[in-house]
Amino acid sequence: MAPRIHGSSSGPDIGAGVQEIFKAVYGGGVPREVLELVHLRASQINGCSACTDAGATSAAEAGVSTEKLLTLAAWYEDPRFDDAERAALALTEAMTRLADRPGAVTDETWAEAAEHYDERQLGALVLMVAITNFFNRINTAFRVPAGTRWG
Repeated sequence: MAPRIHGSSSGPDIGAGVQEIFKAVYGGGVPREVLELVHLRASQINGCSACTDAGATSAAEAGVSTEKLLTLAAWYEDPRFDDAERAALALTEAMTRLADRPGAVTDETWAEAAEHYDERQLGALVLMVAITNFFNRINTAFRVPAGTRWG
């Protein structure tokens, strides 16, 4: 498929404001490995090739093992994911799959995440999932190919 736009010069400057959100996300106290797993999992669910490509690279750079990268789609069955990662990934899936059921982010899902993350960290996780879904939608609409970096 051919891209529908070519780089950020073809549209509005979406990067400027987003950088402030990323500062909040990465300054929120959540381990970078968890944030990268969250980004990659949301991107997998949404089928965004540009974001899964970038997300796998970022996760590896953050220290996520190859085994976790390869089994992320089945995190709920893989013993290599700890309870805090599972809680973050459950929140990610619930937030990303909003249309699958009413009240997708259940009290149980939130409580489980709150057992592992404080309010500041929960805010960072929510922002990471939201900004990932934002970019997934932009990149799939514009058909941004894997390996493309905005900037």
